[in-house]
Amino acid sequence: MRHLPNILSGIRLILVGVFVMLFRAGRYLPALSVFVFAFFTDVLDGQLARAHGWVTNVGKLLDPLADKLMTLAALICVYIGKLKSLYLILFLLMALKELLMIVGGIFMAKRNVVAMADWPGKLATGLFATGLMLALLSFLSLQVEPWDLVILSAATAMSYFALIYYAATQLPRAFDKEKIPEKSAE
Repeated sequence: MRHLPNILSGIRLILVGVFVMLFRAGRYLPALSVFVFAFFTDVLDGQLARAHGWVTNVGKLLDPLADKLMTLAALICVYIGKLKSLYLILFLLMALKELLMIVGGIFMAKRNVVAMADWPGKLATGLFATGLMLALLSFLSLQVEPWDLVILSAATAMSYFALIYYAATQLPRAFDKEKIPEKSAE
């Protein structure tokens, strides 16, 4: 049972491909259903991991990877479906932010430091999920604009705040590792 959160994250990775396939086939309601299911598995795996002490370093990497891939896939699908430049701008801003996070994550991993998710990232994820659900609902002929764009813009701003927050709170841990003297082999 202790591997259940990581299994759920692995399922979410697979669901990214399922979501894209359904969206590209014009099956918007099933695509939205996959997106919503993936979001709820994200919430569930986090709750299970924290409540039962099943947090692992693999999960700390796999969970956000699945979230970010789903978010980026949904953003690009919405852009392709609507061909509105603001969706492309939001996608490009998110892709840039994720690239910066990957570089920072690699730097920290080389120093055996794994960042923990904190409130700004969780809030950004929730805002993205809400904004993307609204954007996906628009493909079902529901009038949600401009609210989806407002929420997605707020999510993008919050994700950049999270980037700065993580850099300020997590990167110092990687530098502290360099200051720790190694034990001598006496």
